[in-house]
Amino acid sequence: QAQVVESGGGLVQPGGSLRLSCAASGYSGRIYAMAWFRQTPGREREFVAALEWSSGMTLHRDSLKDRFTISRDSAQNVKKSVYLQMNSLSPEDTAVYYCAVQTVYTPGATYRFAQEYEDWGQGTQVTVSA
Repeated sequence: QAQVVESGGGLVQPGGSLRLSCAASGYSGRIYAMAWFRQTPGREREFVAALEWSSGMTLHRDSLKDRFTISRDSAQNVKKSVYLQMNSLSPEDTAVYYCAVQTVYTPGATYRFAQEYEDWGQGTQVTVSA
């Protein structure tokens, strides 16, 4: 059974760093892309970063690209993992961070919209506070 599991969230002081992990396992078909989104209460889920699996191409939200970096596990195994390195964190980065998996080939995909992804993890809370 397919499963998407995030980890690595927690409480961090302003200016600190965190590394989130996401593992997608149990997929019998192809994974085309994986991404990170975040959401705060009362707001829509917003795009953070994405990685197109076959090419390794990465995309980042413009306002975050100097501080956040998505990467993947280079090992060739059944479980696919992506990471989100977050640096210079501020209270505005406080949110639940979700990992998303795209399993349907979508010509012209932008990878920036939640509806482009079929599977989601439960989310991991990141709180930036002194």
